[in-house]
Amino acid sequence: MVEVEWESNGCRRTGGGVRNQGGPGNPANATLSEAEIVEAALRVVREDGVAKLSMRRLSRELGVSPMAPYYYVADKRELLDLVAGAALTGVRTPPPESGTWQQRLRQLVDQIDEKLRKHPGLGDVLIEQMLGKQLDLIASVMQILFDAGFTDRNVLAAYATIHTYLFGRSRVNPRDRSAPADVTLPDSVARAIKYMPDLRGRYSYDFGMDVLVAGLEAQLVRQASADVR
Repeated sequence: MVEVEWESNGCRRTGGGVRNQGGPGNPANATLSEAEIVEAALRVVREDGVAKLSMRRLSRELGVSPMAPYYYVADKRELLDLVAGAALTGVRTPPPESGTWQQRLRQLVDQIDEKLRKHPGLGDVLIEQMLGKQLDLIASVMQILFDAGFTDRNVLAAYATIHTYLFGRSRVNPRDRSAPADVTLPDSVARAIKYMPDLRGRYSYDFGMDVLVAGLEAQLVRQASADVR
């Protein structure tokens, strides 16, 4: 990689990251890694939303020169690509011989959910990028649905259902959702609401996926019946 020095901007490009040459509020000799940039971008998304993520906002979060992030990316679109790609590293599509379509779907979606848990804010980034650079992820899910026997139209409907569950769930945050002390809850609500913390836990995720897969199985049966008629 060719080194390019930006002495006037306070940053120097190096093979290992961005080395800050000092400046107001910026300690000298601080090197940024790709992982640090990705995590800083996700923090901004968590706190302010993906719409507020900018190169300048990212540099403030990192405490570096506004030019430092440009070592890795040219603009916000490339930044989102970097964040999504780095955060999804390690997600593997189960091959057809690895199990039934239900098992393969669970294995793939489980991996994505694990990444969403590990990187809060990633869901918003992926929604932003899903029809751009993350088409391989969509294709993997859809191929499993095609292998299951869904029609073209139903593959799209099934994928949309999975997408809505997975990424909609990533936005569910039960913190600070307790009812005001002066509010009397209906009995049915009071009995259930004590389990609000489950909404971010494994139990709720497994419950939802079991319901989703069972529903897809039922839709396959309905599709087959419609084909016979």
